[in-house]
Amino acid sequence: MLEHFIGGLAVVLQPLNLLLLTSAVFIGFIGGALPGISGVILVVILLPVTYGMEPTTAFMLLTAIYGATVFSGLITAILYRAPGTPEAVMTAFDGYPMTQQGQAGKALGIGVLSSAIGGLVGTIALIVFTPMLASMALRFSSPEYFALAILGLTVVASLGGRLIYGLIGATLGLLIATVGIDPLTGTSRYTFDNLNLAEGVGLIPMIVGLFAISEVMKRSLDQDSHQPLKKVKIKIFDLPILRQIGGTLTRSSLIGVITGILPGIGASTAAMVSYSEAVRWSKHPEKFGKGAPEGVAAPESANNAAAMGALVPLFALGIPGSGTTAVILGAFIMHGLQPGPMFMITSSDLIYAVFAGLFIVNFMILLFSKPFIALFTKLLNVPYSALGPLIVMCCIVGTYSVRNSMFDVWLMLGFGVLGYLLEKLRFPLVSIILGLVLGPIAESELRRALSMSQGDVSIFFTRPISATLLAIAFLLLTVTIVTPLVKRLRSKRAASLSSEQRSHS
Repeated sequence: MLEHFIGGLAVVLQPLNLLLLTSAVFIGFIGGALPGISGVILVVILLPVTYGMEPTTAFMLLTAIYGATVFSGLITAILYRAPGTPEAVMTAFDGYPMTQQGQAGKALGIGVLSSAIGGLVGTIALIVFTPMLASMALRFSSPEYFALAILGLTVVASLGGRLIYGLIGATLGLLIATVGIDPLTGTSRYTFDNLNLAEGVGLIPMIVGLFAISEVMKRSLDQDSHQPLKKVKIKIFDLPILRQIGGTLTRSSLIGVITGILPGIGASTAAMVSYSEAVRWSKHPEKFGKGAPEGVAAPESANNAAAMGALVPLFALGIPGSGTTAVILGAFIMHGLQPGPMFMITSSDLIYAVFAGLFIVNFMILLFSKPFIALFTKLLNVPYSALGPLIVMCCIVGTYSVRNSMFDVWLMLGFGVLGYLLEKLRFPLVSIILGLVLGPIAESELRRALSMSQGDVSIFFTRPISATLLAIAFLLLTVTIVTPLVKRLRSKRAASLSSEQRSHS
């Protein structure tokens, strides 16, 4: 294995390949930082370009763009609360409040370091544990996927401090997720005979609308007096901060790797699950959503680790682990290659060149992110009267480019208005996204599992992995609900005891 990796490293360090890898990183930076542009779109755009390339070079380019895009979504998420990619939605939840508190440089530094560490952990796991992780993924069937989705949905109890709002938001997200063609029966649901809704409500219009457009409306209509920062000093290696987030980085990177290798789950889900676990493990969960450093470290380390982990089932099984890897699978087929169990033997030189390229990409993120982010932070000096329309324009272009649909643009603007109104009520917007992302997984896997068992729900409790995941979800949800009640009872008892003592005195 080491010999193959060194051979792959030698291929990567060839001048032309190294130049292409550097170019791919900057292309990924730009694509990920612009709201609405994602790794899928960039890979699709560059597919025709790679057709004339030698396969090893082509796939080093595509996977490097993929990794860099997942990282750079954090830039606009932190600076403008406009996530550049779906994977960065959770990063905005704490990153943007840190910017509002004058800690944009700190948030960006944490994001860069967390992304690089998560990416390195994911790449090392990809290189060392591909056979083992692939066999683990094979043990997951519909009951296990359903249980994992339920575990992710239990985070609504920890969002925003108000359980009822979190439940309403998740339910709304689940409802929106049912719009479109039924994945199992092919029946239209809630489309109102509108062909634009046949594919469902797009995640990009919803994310961009709820987070970016609503923020522009808030800053413009409320005449926000928040002054843009004159200069952002990014400090990536900060020892006190690293000690604070060390446990979160370790836990979230592992969650990202494990979640990433499960086909169809994706880096967005990994970010949400890791964020929920960061809240649960924190001694101060009330700080999340208000600028907690762990709230930036958790999703960024997880989504980058998951992006690398998603390549495991692609190489080992020929099964794409995410939307972008599905496009990369198409690129393999276009080049006359078929990933699968024999791929590690027949195309080991190509695979280890890709592994080595991804390893180098994570160091390039550490090296090039600071000057690249400096270009974006200069926008902070632009008056918001000029910056706001620019953000809206980028959102419109990015949203339209996903499906070339003006309907998506109108959806985005509609969700922007909805997000603005919900924020007035201090509603946790992320709970809606949680329901939309996890809803289709939970629904389709629930129905498949019941088909497997002929309607017998005991299938979820007789299979060890699904039973364990559901038990953990129930336990964590119970603890999250009961703990505030216990604290409230204790505070009432303390207040009554103090009043009694005063009356006696």
